[in-house]
Amino acid sequence: MKKVVNVNGSNLPAYVTAFFVVCIWGTTFVQTKVLINAGLCPEEIFLYRFILAYLLIIPFAGRRLFLDNFKDEFAALLLGVTGGSLYFVTENTALIYGYCSNVSLLVCVTPLTTALVIGWLFPAEKMRRGALAGSCVALAGVALVVFNGNFVLRLSPLSDALAFGACICWTAYSVVMRYLQPRYSTLLIMRKVFGYGILTILPYFFVNPPRMELLVDGGASVWFNIITLGCIASLLCYTLWNYVLNRLGTVQATNVIYFNPVVTMIASWAVLDEEITWIALLGAAMVLLGMYSAEKYKKVG
Repeated sequence: MKKVVNVNGSNLPAYVTAFFVVCIWGTTFVQTKVLINAGLCPEEIFLYRFILAYLLIIPFAGRRLFLDNFKDEFAALLLGVTGGSLYFVTENTALIYGYCSNVSLLVCVTPLTTALVIGWLFPAEKMRRGALAGSCVALAGVALVVFNGNFVLRLSPLSDALAFGACICWTAYSVVMRYLQPRYSTLLIMRKVFGYGILTILPYFFVNPPRMELLVDGGASVWFNIITLGCIASLLCYTLWNYVLNRLGTVQATNVIYFNPVVTMIASWAVLDEEITWIALLGAAMVLLGMYSAEKYKKVG
């Protein structure tokens, strides 16, 4: 069993890395919106960014094709689906059929569901009440940030179900990664994630072929966003996230995801000129307080 250590001098780099990754991922919503406005569909965006990440990781991941046994290979397939194709399809389709606020909030339930699943599978890592309370405070802060002063709860059953499906996908990804991570190198695992992510999204394109002309003729903006999504948000950040999971443990690493909507809020204000209300700022403060409390009381007493 992995040892999860407290925030100290030796573990500070892992937390800095986690916040860096979440900051990058928080801006991807804005980049994706720019690409969708250029005519690309979410599935095309996912395909291009994962192909680019896969091609770039090949020289560093070695020549090994398969893992030790069928069980491990199937686990890698699950990673490609839950952290790749199915996750992105459910999240982005939810945005099409529902409301951004609902989707953002439901996806950010991931740290809580991950903590509950890990606690159920590994009783020694069950959250203390203080950590659970901190996680709930952070989630409440996420709600304030997401709704940004506009408290209108609009239900969309299909969209909400898809968004919660994305939440479950990332929870499963975190749990399966916990199983594979001690057994193989990070680069090999990530090559598998990108490869299986690409393979499992291909059936969609048998019905709806990708429109390559949108990519070829998209201009500098489209190419810039595809390249940054593939090189930084996918290749770099997925690889760094493995390091974070290894250093902090699954639950503590996933808690940092609560900060994602705060980054999105700032990026939307800077790039899309969206307003930030005092309610959203209060929510951001609650996110930080909740994350601090979850860290402080994480150990089982």
